[in-house]
Amino acid sequence: MKRGQAYDVAVIGAGVFGAWTAYQLQRTGASVIRIDQYGAGNGRASSGGKTRIIRRGYGPDEIYSRSADRSLEQWRELNNQSGPPLFHRTGVLWLARDYDAYSTGTLETFKRMGVAFEKLTRTELQTRYSQLDFGPITWAILEQDAGVLMAQQGLRSVVEAAKRDGITYVEESILPPTASGRLESVAAKEGRRITAGTFVFACGPWLPKLFPEILSELIHVTRQEVFYFAIPVGDHRFAPPAMPVWIDFNDLVYAIPDVAGCGFKVAIDAHGPEFDPDRGDRATTSEGVAAVRRYLSLRVPALTDAPLLGSEVCQYENTSNGDFLIDRHPTLSNVWLVGGGSGHGFKHAPAVGEYVLKRILGGSDVEPRFSLASKATTRRRNVY
Repeated sequence: MKRGQAYDVAVIGAGVFGAWTAYQLQRTGASVIRIDQYGAGNGRASSGGKTRIIRRGYGPDEIYSRSADRSLEQWRELNNQSGPPLFHRTGVLWLARDYDAYSTGTLETFKRMGVAFEKLTRTELQTRYSQLDFGPITWAILEQDAGVLMAQQGLRSVVEAAKRDGITYVEESILPPTASGRLESVAAKEGRRITAGTFVFACGPWLPKLFPEILSELIHVTRQEVFYFAIPVGDHRFAPPAMPVWIDFNDLVYAIPDVAGCGFKVAIDAHGPEFDPDRGDRATTSEGVAAVRRYLSLRVPALTDAPLLGSEVCQYENTSNGDFLIDRHPTLSNVWLVGGGSGHGFKHAPAVGEYVLKRILGGSDVEPRFSLASKATTRRRNVY
């Protein structure tokens, strides 16, 4: 990058929201620079890690179902340009109780959208997935075309695709902006200034650090533990096609079968303690392992004592209710704030990038749920 060069757009953050936003902008012919302090897919990022679920099921929240549907199209397009598969069609099994408002809402949304699914009875579940103990589960929905994204691999594929299209990418740590009215440039800690016409801050858990006066009470970063367990040699019951991804939001647990040799992934989806992405300790806790093993003993008893292959500590950057934040800065007319993935955002990144692009160009209806004005300080998790 030449010193003093001005770009049309500077995207700060090369996580999945920033990467897809920069990629979408670059494809319009704009000159774009993407900036990240630790590098795309780094171990501190919310977009790091091996795998993510991509599914359209969101209860009655059709806005996210349609966003995931559009995003899956684009992940598949990217998959066709890359080497190893980025998407594995495993299906997603939604485990439900007798009266389950979320699953019933998901069923109705699927019918409206024409999503391929099966509704399975308890007897059908026990016949098809005998490796699971269903306990209080009485029925389920199998979302047939959903599955698993290879997270870090997929993110880096977006980054590389944008580089091939001519985007500029640098690793710099950006200081909090201090301008008013309009931002002309951002300063890196090393002293360089980067000038652009428009700035998109898609910084994940660092967003409230860069804009504490606006976001410190509106985005809360929490610590989340994820575990991967070894599958017995020659036992194919815990890998596709014998096992799909499955989710039990009544217990706030999800599991991903052994995809691409990663092991059986399971995590408790309840929000963890507050976490600092720069200074936080990323060693998992014995309490976390014990809690997951207790759950396995109930739902997947054959894996109760399975060897632990690995673990990850990531973070969610949560808004008050789980809705994303995609809006213009309240006092800087050419600055956009993009974040609040809230633990479910990764899959939506292509659609988020499209929405940001349209907002910048003035060609999109504003979604009130993504607005800064809709964010509250009282936390009530409604979207996940």
